[in-house]
Amino acid sequence: MSYSSVSAAASANAARRGSAVSRRILIGLCWLVFILFLGLPLFIVVSQGLKNGLGAFFSAILEPDALSALKLTVIAVLISVPLNVVFGVSAAWCVSKYSFRGKSMLVTLIDLPFSVSPVIAGLIYVLIFGLQGWFGETLRDHDLKVIFAVPGIVLATVFVTFPFVARELIPLMQAQGQEQEEAARVLGASGWQMFWRVTLPNVKWALLYGVILCNARAMGEFGAVSVVSGHIRGQTNTMPLHIEILYNEYQFAAAFAVASLLALLALVTLVLKYAVEQRVKKQKRSASDRNE
Repeated sequence: MSYSSVSAAASANAARRGSAVSRRILIGLCWLVFILFLGLPLFIVVSQGLKNGLGAFFSAILEPDALSALKLTVIAVLISVPLNVVFGVSAAWCVSKYSFRGKSMLVTLIDLPFSVSPVIAGLIYVLIFGLQGWFGETLRDHDLKVIFAVPGIVLATVFVTFPFVARELIPLMQAQGQEQEEAARVLGASGWQMFWRVTLPNVKWALLYGVILCNARAMGEFGAVSVVSGHIRGQTNTMPLHIEILYNEYQFAAAFAVASLLALLALVTLVLKYAVEQRVKKQKRSASDRNE
């Protein structure tokens, strides 16, 4: 074996060793960041919530204002998520199946809530539906309330969550193409039959993934809801707002107890997200393989 080949082999081995060391360092840094910024805060929240025992923990969760906040959070989720499913499916169908002027602009506008501060979104609704807003007098004359009431909270939640379903469906539907829909149309299927029997089964996991993300964002929304809610205890407080009030009143154990419940819901959502994410990846790979 020549000297040059031995030198090349030694250089390759050194490069591999350096690459292995770099990989271990990066993995260790990732775990360190996870522990410091996610694991440790979560541990502190749960431990502080249980600081005064299980009795105080459940008392804080079952307190009337906490139950009212939980109920309002569930109401906002149950209204906003189905609305976003309808919008997301419609937008994804429109973008992936048709070509029209302004298509790129529509896709850009779908991402608007990602770039606009939730507080700004809440202020926009106040300027539109508030007492001094564009429709304030009309709403007052008809004894209707949007701001500082449940409709305003739902509107704010819908705004901050509406990109999630569409952004999950659009890439998948574009990757799948239109061959199956065209075949169904040739066989005499109507529009609804084509959607329910061809399109929806192909995107069901991506749709569920978008619903999970939308649900998680709706449960934890603070900024926009804080602006439009009015912070009325027992009436317009969602769980994040109720936690803030408890903390500002120095009821730390109660605040961390309710925060633990919200964190538990987030963890359940995370587990569901991971499970569905694996199915979505398989679905996207199969769609790409079919197109190739």
